[in-house]
Amino acid sequence: MFDDRELGDAQAWLDEWRSGFGERARWARELSGRLHRVCGTARSPDGLVSVTVGPGGELLGLELDEGIRQRTAADTAEKIQVTVRAAREALAEAVWQATAETVGAESATGRAVAAAYAVRASAGE
Repeated sequence: MFDDRELGDAQAWLDEWRSGFGERARWARELSGRLHRVCGTARSPDGLVSVTVGPGGELLGLELDEGIRQRTAADTAEKIQVTVRAAREALAEAVWQATAETVGAESATGRAVAAAYAVRASAGE
């Protein structure tokens, strides 16, 4: 059914697969660690609002320049919302970078992780 060459080829393929699996697992652990520390930061174009979001897109920091007092509450709220979205987009970019540097942006894992963060950024979660 199988000759020695075919069995040798199969064994070599299995050895390569096992070795690759261990390396991919190491990359995935590294990516996971980096994703737990990643954040996104943005500043409004006029510099009045600065926002930092954490790995899940949650608001970690909000800084308002004193000049914001000259704006209406509605304008301030809009600036904050726009800047939070920009910070989440920066987070998605940081995730893409971490993914590219670990598991590879074009790997199936890389595409899935980057897509999940891109959806969060655009959905405003």
